[in-house]
Amino acid sequence: MQTLIKNGQILSHDNQLIPAAIWIKDDKIYAIGEQFEEADFEQVIDAKNQFVCQGLVDVHVHFREPGFTYKETIKTGSQAAARGGFSTVCAMPNLDPVPDSVENFLKIQQLIEKDAVVHVKQYASITEELRSDVLVDQKALRQVGAFAFTNDGVGVQSAGTMYQAMKEAAENDVSIVAHTEDESLLFGGVMHEGKRSKELGLPGILSITESSQIARDLLLAEATGVHYHICHVSTKESVRVIREAKQAGIHVTAEVCPHHLILCDNDIPEDNGFWKMNPPLRGKEDQQALIQGLVDGTIDCISTDHAPHGFDEKNQTFMKAPFGIVGSEYAFALIYTQFVKTGIFTLEQVINWMAVKPAEIFGMPTGRLEIGQKADIAVFDLEHHYNVDDQLFLSKGSNTPFVGWNLLGNTLYTLVDGNIVWQFSE
Repeated sequence: MQTLIKNGQILSHDNQLIPAAIWIKDDKIYAIGEQFEEADFEQVIDAKNQFVCQGLVDVHVHFREPGFTYKETIKTGSQAAARGGFSTVCAMPNLDPVPDSVENFLKIQQLIEKDAVVHVKQYASITEELRSDVLVDQKALRQVGAFAFTNDGVGVQSAGTMYQAMKEAAENDVSIVAHTEDESLLFGGVMHEGKRSKELGLPGILSITESSQIARDLLLAEATGVHYHICHVSTKESVRVIREAKQAGIHVTAEVCPHHLILCDNDIPEDNGFWKMNPPLRGKEDQQALIQGLVDGTIDCISTDHAPHGFDEKNQTFMKAPFGIVGSEYAFALIYTQFVKTGIFTLEQVINWMAVKPAEIFGMPTGRLEIGQKADIAVFDLEHHYNVDDQLFLSKGSNTPFVGWNLLGNTLYTLVDGNIVWQFSE
């Protein structure tokens, strides 16, 4: 099948939007030019002078299936990702059963093949059942499709366990992806330790809960030579030690989430579980350090940490609600509105952080709008405002404080392998 995307605007090499048409043949980008003869195509998409780019890549989502399908499914989660312009996502293993064996992993792969509308890369766990110190068989899991290993949702508490996992991962040429949280430093905290936590009378989460485990792991990564990727960085101390590690030549990459870039703990208006996430919203200085870390290359990419929950679960106090925020459907629009339109980031930087770099980090065959590449493409409306409306979410989750925000950057189309998987309709 041959598809034409006409009347588009793409990014030039000097960060300017220029007119372009894209010729898609089967599942690949066949040609890029100013215009092509429409009669040659079975399908024509009119981009109406809006922004056309490669499909976004999110290395951190939670699809909750199997085990927690009342929160999300592979079908609804992948539809939400498509709604946000993502053509590839990487799904975390905090499931039931955990993908800690070939048998469990293959069952999830079968569900992905049946229900996913975007490319879904499935993580396997580092240890059996996430919380144990028994390592999984990395070699066997890699052979059946696991592209990286993580215990996301909990930090690996034992340095010895993490060292052994990193050593094996280096031998198998796979990545260790870490949720960094030293549970001995939690002290029952539910939000960032600071002035706002005291005002709300809530126990705080220390910054060193995250940064101290990152510091430990960076030295272990240096000792083993593994590629070590850090999830959802949130503190200025974490940024500092990652920057120092990169300067020392340690093979580390890191991600940050839109909510940590845009909000801080002082924005939390009340004791409301929709503001509870892990890591928590940190202080203003942390927020500024994260922005600077992205700009200077200390942090490599932006991920959503899309983590849906049931409405009643989240519509509680901080002490009772689970951690988590959804983000797939509006992440690009948030970043574009808050940072590109205000002149803090360029559009080119955002596409690099949300498509190019995450694909490069994990060696994925996507992330670029070039001839011969996969026809994974998104079309965004950069001109017209829209409101974040949880009643229109395709995700089962609506747990986000961004409901009602007025944004630019609504997704008009998402294509995966040349097929339309999301199309906006008024």
